[in-house]
Amino acid sequence: MQRVVIDEPYKFVPPVYSEWWPTLLRFILRPNLRKMYGVESVECRHVERLKASLSAGHSILLAPNHSHLADPMVLGVLGMEAGCHLFAMASWHVFKQSAFQTFMTRRMGAFSILREGNDRQAIETAIDILVSRRRPLIVFPEGVMTRHNDLVEEMMEGPSFIARQVAKRLKKENKPGGIVIHPIATRYAFNGDLPDAVTPDLEALEKRLSWQPQRHLAMVERITNLGRAFLSLKEIEFLGAPGNGNIYERAEKLVEEVLSRLEAQWHIADTSGNVTARVKRLRTAILPELVEGKLPPAERDRCWRDLAAAYYVQQISHYPRDYILREKNLPERVVETVERLQEDFTDTYAVHRPLHAVIQVGEAIPVGPQRERSDLGDPIMAEVRRQLQSMIDELAAERTPV
Repeated sequence: MQRVVIDEPYKFVPPVYSEWWPTLLRFILRPNLRKMYGVESVECRHVERLKASLSAGHSILLAPNHSHLADPMVLGVLGMEAGCHLFAMASWHVFKQSAFQTFMTRRMGAFSILREGNDRQAIETAIDILVSRRRPLIVFPEGVMTRHNDLVEEMMEGPSFIARQVAKRLKKENKPGGIVIHPIATRYAFNGDLPDAVTPDLEALEKRLSWQPQRHLAMVERITNLGRAFLSLKEIEFLGAPGNGNIYERAEKLVEEVLSRLEAQWHIADTSGNVTARVKRLRTAILPELVEGKLPPAERDRCWRDLAAAYYVQQISHYPRDYILREKNLPERVVETVERLQEDFTDTYAVHRPLHAVIQVGEAIPVGPQRERSDLGDPIMAEVRRQLQSMIDELAAERTPV
């Protein structure tokens, strides 16, 4: 399991407000994207939309999809193109990996938010940044890194809540201009030799299962078999036996059964929302007892088992149905799926290069101080999702299937 849950008392990590640091870091941004993530080139489209909002003096919240670890740094290139620095809200676990990462992340403009609780200090920091119009603020509305380019998950309502609070403050302080949200579509294209890139990874995963290399099978079939194996292992771990039938239906059943069992055990009354929202509520219930540090060893082990189960069903829920197809397949979808399998099997993944990132700025969405009512949820976030999916569909249509 990735170290995304921290069993210690939360301490807010503020951003570094210096303009000097992000200016300096711009010189190493593109080299680091190449070295760390294999992103060889970045293309920004419709930057004039963001520039127009900057020129109008608006408070600006950027709402990108989140499919890759490189996203925050790639968005830094967008800031360069628009002539501004950016702030970003990031999960607390990002600041708990290493002292160096914390040092650099803060100086790039990021500050922490506790996903497993009501982090008022993070929300107030976000509101203050936007009201003061120091810089645009990045908030990832999916609430989790999905590791799939071409499908946008359900939106969390945090960005629109923050924007409405900003609108109220602007009105109260009689400031000119307003608050707008720009959806930001980010899509990665893999432009390398696909078999050369992923075959060693597939063989390493097959070896981990004590299989002989399945070279007689087509690449997509090998990936599908590995997915079946991973799902069967988790079914045995969490349900006691592997399932039968369609792999996606089995995955949905596993996710629902595990979440329902955990919600009952931890007395979670609210079981609404998508998997990410339900897992967040479980973590919020489980973590306080771990953080307090008074549990006997057996109870601590049970808490960690439950957290691991919640983590893995969330991971499983992010394997989209029929994402890789035998006909009309896109190379980056294959790469993404292999990377997710690596991450879920081994907690590590290989960098596959070269990647070309395209960032497209969506139309500004004005936000007022009052929430409009709708049976379909928050209309602001529904529009963010609609724009993101539309832009990503356009970018995917430009690609040539393998």
